[in-house]
Amino acid sequence: MELYKEARLEGESEGFDGETIFELTNGQKWKQVEYYYKYKYKYRPTVKIYKDGMRYYLELEGIGRKVRVERID
Repeated sequence: MELYKEARLEGESEGFDGETIFELTNGQKWKQVEYYYKYKYKYRPTVKIYKDGMRYYLELEGIGRKVRVERID
């Protein structure tokens, strides 16, 4: 798994809710497609997006887990 992108979220985040949509400061939008719930409030957290073959995973600052996401624009 390789690091694909590191960025910040636009606005606030409440963690993962199972169907979270993440909007990055560059305008990209990513949707959580793997169920995982973890509440953690943070304003403009850093996210790291990893690529593994044809799949992408998002790691949210302060939550030590990568969750599968898909880009939606």
